[in-house]
Amino acid sequence: MATADKNRKRIVIKIGSSSLTSLHGEISRRKLERLVDEVAELKDNGYEVLLVSSGAVAAGYRKLGCLERPTTLPEKQAAASIGQGLLMEAYSELFLSHGYVASQILITRSDFSDEIRYNNARNTANVLLERGIVPIVNENDTVTVNRLKFGDNDTLSAKVAGLICADMLIILSDIDGLYDSDPRENKDAKLLEKVEEITPSIEKAAGDSGSSVGTGGMKSKIDAVKIAMASGVPTFLGKAGVPNILVDAVKRKAKGTYFDSKTKLNLDQKRQWILFNSGPEGEVILKKDADLSQLGKKSLLPSKIDRVIGTFKVGSVIKILDYEQKPVGLGVVNYSSTELVQWKKEELTMEEYPKEVVYNEDLVCHIEKSIPVSV
Repeated sequence: MATADKNRKRIVIKIGSSSLTSLHGEISRRKLERLVDEVAELKDNGYEVLLVSSGAVAAGYRKLGCLERPTTLPEKQAAASIGQGLLMEAYSELFLSHGYVASQILITRSDFSDEIRYNNARNTANVLLERGIVPIVNENDTVTVNRLKFGDNDTLSAKVAGLICADMLIILSDIDGLYDSDPRENKDAKLLEKVEEITPSIEKAAGDSGSSVGTGGMKSKIDAVKIAMASGVPTFLGKAGVPNILVDAVKRKAKGTYFDSKTKLNLDQKRQWILFNSGPEGEVILKKDADLSQLGKKSLLPSKIDRVIGTFKVGSVIKILDYEQKPVGLGVVNYSSTELVQWKKEELTMEEYPKEVVYNEDLVCHIEKSIPVSV
């Protein structure tokens, strides 16, 4: 299995649709050239770079015959099938002019929710990065239905940053950072240059994007930052198109907002997958006298469970709730829901059911409400 080379810095860059396309919704060659030039400069300086690129639908919908961005799923998927080819053709040509090869990785949320496919995606990305390739990641819009979408590429970029153990996530958009209020409505709004915690006031200040081309507003960017910070990945939010924005962001000299968490969750790859990508399939409710302070320090035993909710199989991820049904953790279960119900019904002993319900190493507990877990 490929692993990250700790002697090199890994950078994940997310670029939005409006930052890649013209006012008419087609690919802007000038914007692409400027982006690729800066990525190439990072590569020349020894960085490994993965690009999460929006723009497939925006680039393809006019060639589909639509005058405006389509609203129906089939038209969006058809536009994406055109736009993906156009984007990769342009990226490949421009990166080759700098002596670098670009590759394409198309994924869906279901690829991340399946642990085997999640690990395969990480291994593939690691090999590409270690060989000097520039992976260009996008959601596979052509086949993805709404209920299986990441929602936007901000979220996708944060999850990819955690996936490959990135040293930094750079989110480029049509705004130059996070303000304490909406700068379009308040001329005295102040740019927050450094944020160490996403507070309720910061979430309240997050507004929507002003672009009609992109799909991600400021709220989606804050949600992405939460995931990145919880994964231990410092994040920068800045405006695309500013000269040398990428190089300056890496040097921490760019205008924008830098997000660095004071407290690190220090989640390993397994726990990152459980927390952010697994998609829990059922729930167990703990007994009233269960000692929650021991959750995470010890494995979860069958005797601590009061009720079982939903249907799940061995190896599924389940939510763990306290007696008042408040979430206290997530974990990979060693029994099916049928087995656990049977255990409760017949009051079997640990000799008859010898395994823990959730092993300690497969358990993520006491998660703060501010962190957007998998759904």
